[in-house]
Amino acid sequence: MKADQKRADQKKADQRKADQKRTDRRRRKVRLLPPPAWWPLPAAAVLGLAAGGAYGVLKAPEYAATSYVVAVPDDTTEPATALGFAQAYARIATSSSTLAYAQPRAGISAGRLRTQVRAETSPESPMIAITGTSKSATEAADIANAVADALSLSSNQAAKNTGVQLLLFNQAVAPSEPASPSAAISGAVGLCAGGLLGGLWLLARPTARRRPEERQPVVAPVVEEYASLPAQGDHTDTKEKESVR
Repeated sequence: MKADQKRADQKKADQRKADQKRTDRRRRKVRLLPPPAWWPLPAAAVLGLAAGGAYGVLKAPEYAATSYVVAVPDDTTEPATALGFAQAYARIATSSSTLAYAQPRAGISAGRLRTQVRAETSPESPMIAITGTSKSATEAADIANAVADALSLSSNQAAKNTGVQLLLFNQAVAPSEPASPSAAISGAVGLCAGGLLGGLWLLARPTARRRPEERQPVVAPVVEEYASLPAQGDHTDTKEKESVR
């Protein structure tokens, strides 16, 4: 009985070893499937979405306030002249002399004021839009109004010679909402940019080379060999030699 029990146990142990070997073989045969060829597209889109959303959340909101001044001609000046002077005054709105006048009222340094103000005008209207930007809504309005007043003051000093004076059309007020994009908009922009970069990478990447075993064998063209026949001249020469003999 003990011998039979040992044989049965040995048989079970051998069966377990055989099953374990089969399992190991199956595991070795199982290979991870390669990623699809278009994987950079969603990966780049997700990275762009994360980067854009993080930028919108971490960056401090920025406010913008705009003040308007208009060029008005006198009785002896044509309206087209006022339009030309509006273009010229828009260029000097951010000059050192204008910012020097605006710096005391704005309450910030001239170097910082230069980076936080911009002037825009239209080729069809003698109006100048002066926009101040800042992390504070009140400071943005103060910057725009200070530069607008400084530009009007400096330009009106030469109004007798130019025939055009600048008048304040509308003062800037503190905005209630920031002008910088929100986290959702930044994330959407990052998503689009990442998808675009991923698509461009797919188009520009080099094509993968085939493995040697995947290449199709090159079949050499079959060339039929024909027996060379003697030319007509050679045949006649042979006959002549035989007749001489």
